[in-house]
Amino acid sequence: MEPTVDSVLGAVGPRLRALRLEKEMTLADLASSTGISVSTLSRLESGGRKPTLELLLPIARAHGIALDDLVEVAAPSDPRVRQRPVTRGGMTMVPLSRRAGGLQAYKLTIPSGRQRREPDPQTHEGYEWLYVLDGRLRMVLGEHDVVLEPGEVAEFDTRLPHWFGGADERPVEFLSIFGREGERMHIRARSTARPRQPS
Repeated sequence: MEPTVDSVLGAVGPRLRALRLEKEMTLADLASSTGISVSTLSRLESGGRKPTLELLLPIARAHGIALDDLVEVAAPSDPRVRQRPVTRGGMTMVPLSRRAGGLQAYKLTIPSGRQRREPDPQTHEGYEWLYVLDGRLRMVLGEHDVVLEPGEVAEFDTRLPHWFGGADERPVEFLSIFGREGERMHIRARSTARPRQPS
């Protein structure tokens, strides 16, 4: 089956975010280069805004790539997510999803030795969930500086300053699920309280 327009456009958001991170650019940096507002760029990356030619052309120019590299059509009937790994500050990120909006999944690898880097916490809109696959992940989150072991999970509002690095000499692998505008990763239990009856 041929890919639909929606499926092709839905893959653009994760690709835009991956490219920006590869260039070690903040949303503010890209906004300054393109003349597109930070909020519009954030919504493009998360799938909240449909990509248009007027928006994609200046972004492609800012990254020094062809427009075709932003809009790739997957092979028909191939269910595999063919996303390119990108590296930012020595950390490799592989997008694992390409759906428009909602939650985006990534696998990240931090090579050995990155624990020597000075933490540089960043903020952005959204909510993130982490699961450590291998190694020990150091996470600086606001005033907290914690180490996550394999199998441990963390979730947080990305408007809090945050940073990740290796906690020791070994490499670290972890999964990240990111949701825009505060989407939480867990399901809340229903309240068992009965509604108050009118008197």
